[in-house]
Amino acid sequence: MTDTAPAPLALLDRDHLSAMTGGDQALAVEVIEIFRHQAEIWSRLLDPMADASQWADAAHTLKGASLGIGALRLASVCGKAERLGRGETAPSRTAAAVMLGDVKDALGDTLEAVARAAYELGAPGPKRAS
Repeated sequence: MTDTAPAPLALLDRDHLSAMTGGDQALAVEVIEIFRHQAEIWSRLLDPMADASQWADAAHTLKGASLGIGALRLASVCGKAERLGRGETAPSRTAAAVMLGDVKDALGDTLEAVARAAYELGAPGPKRAS
């Protein structure tokens, strides 16, 4: 019997993004830009010193935006943060800081992946295979 960990979720599932945009590369770039704008707005509310409902709402919104483009790893981490923030017992500031740090790390990695994808989708000439 082998003990293998499940494969990590995709930073950006390009097949999902393509399906959501009907294969239209210009639309995919536009959707990525909308996601980047949403991430900029909502990430400001990921403050462990704030009320848990505030950052849980921000995590919920980022989760939805992430699912829309196929940023599955970020969506998963945001879902965990949302559940923590909406739990019956308020999390400690330390637990909130650790969780929101995980969200911010995943967000940073995702923003790098979507910037790369936007460049590749919008660049003239041969495209990189997804």
